[in-house]
Amino acid sequence: MHFHLIWANLKRKKIRTVLTLFSIFIAFLLFGLLCATKHALVGNIPVEGANRLIVRHKVSIIQSLPLAYKARMERLPGVELVTHQTWFGGIYQDPKNFFMQNPVEPSAFLNIHPEFLLPPDQMKAWESTRTGAIVGRGTANKFHWKIGDRIPIRSTIYAHDGGNFTWDFELVGIFDGKDKNTDTTPFFFRYDYFEQATKGSWADGMVGWYTIRVNNAAQAADIAKRVDQEFENSPAETKTEAEGAFVQGFANQLGNITLIVTTILGAVFFTILLVTGSTMSQAVRERLGELGVLKAIGFSNGKVLSLVLGESCLMTLLGGLAGLAFASLIASRDPTGGMLPLFSLPTRDLASGLVLAVLLGLVTGALPALQAMRLKTSEALRRL
Repeated sequence: MHFHLIWANLKRKKIRTVLTLFSIFIAFLLFGLLCATKHALVGNIPVEGANRLIVRHKVSIIQSLPLAYKARMERLPGVELVTHQTWFGGIYQDPKNFFMQNPVEPSAFLNIHPEFLLPPDQMKAWESTRTGAIVGRGTANKFHWKIGDRIPIRSTIYAHDGGNFTWDFELVGIFDGKDKNTDTTPFFFRYDYFEQATKGSWADGMVGWYTIRVNNAAQAADIAKRVDQEFENSPAETKTEAEGAFVQGFANQLGNITLIVTTILGAVFFTILLVTGSTMSQAVRERLGELGVLKAIGFSNGKVLSLVLGESCLMTLLGGLAGLAFASLIASRDPTGGMLPLFSLPTRDLASGLVLAVLLGLVTGALPALQAMRLKTSEALRRL
């Protein structure tokens, strides 16, 4: 492949090469960060969620549902287990310290979410401690919490004891994730404590949403229809959907994430296509005479073609690898401060980025390479 010739050509105009590499680096850095953002928002539904349905208010997720709905859903054919959660909207020390806190039914919640791994002794402690709470390993490590700590959280929604918005919890458990895609930032506490503390308020007898586990994932769509039919024409009609669709819809409140990412990346890579293509065309024009010499000493048209394409691909690969590596490093350090707890660059997107770098090199080098291949030796030698 004559790598030494390719490398020498890249070093011919060092400033131009560096600027082009920097442009490619920025493009692939942006590619990596946008893929990580998309992954955090819409790409983290665990395998266990395939047989789970989310039941929310038909109007909006912020509207509550009656607690009485639970018993009615449990009677529907195909429903194996029903539990609920409610958005607590709490702040720990500073609004920037974002993590989810929800009151839940301990046993049913962990039964329906096997991706959360809590030791049995900590589970017993949670069930026996009225103000007990558990938290994911990610948040526990972030704030250096340990079992037995008292955690004060100020809710922005719910008050207790006649208007006190600060709730004190005893940390009795720290759960881990079944795999690396499991979110280990949430904070969960007992619903019976929450229910008693808010009795008589507007939140009495209401919950945020329900999670249903079905016996057969293949029948999930039919069960979802039956659930919604059960509460048709009621004061709080429901919308039931697969957990993946629920998370996608929640993320889409920010906009169509996939469309946004695709549009931005399309614009960026179109610009890089023009920049790199222009660089390669100029580089080939500058050394037409040298290419003629190579042909004169025996280099075939195919070998000349491969030299130019190799130079283009090497440039895009160097810039692409650097951009993807830096994006992966940034993603691993959670730049969102916990707002997107699963912010990471998946392996499949890294692989896609490398393929994209090669394709970019081939496309931008194609026209200059064809020009070099078709170059007549006599004409090229006259340019020396």
